[in-house]
Amino acid sequence: MAVSNIKRIFQADIQKVWNVVTSLDDYAWRSDLSKIEVLNDNQFMEYTKDNYATTFTITVSEPGKRWEFDMENSNMKGHWTGIFTVKDGGTEIEFTEDVTAKKMIMKPFVKGYLKKQQEQYVADLQNALSL
Repeated sequence: MAVSNIKRIFQADIQKVWNVVTSLDDYAWRSDLSKIEVLNDNQFMEYTKDNYATTFTITVSEPGKRWEFDMENSNMKGHWTGIFTVKDGGTEIEFTEDVTAKKMIMKPFVKGYLKKQQEQYVADLQNALSL
């Protein structure tokens, strides 16, 4: 199991940050995705640029406060928690991923991969909020 956490403050309204992060329709700001497919009210699939699919099952949705989901693909399974807080005239996000690699050979690389993914996500989010 690998846990990775990232916190950032954005100079943007909490509702705007929430809307960008939780939108399953407007994801063009994400540099890592080719598409999102909504399966039902609580499930969606994200596809990387290489068409690699990950299934997400929403477990908590408290608009403007907290969004959580379980995630799984052929390489890993885990849980993601996003906490949104008004802070310093903007919005603080705290995203935590708790992931278990399914393949033994991948276990040493999971934490580094998660950190890299989180940094890219936050950079993409910053760009989206600046528009």
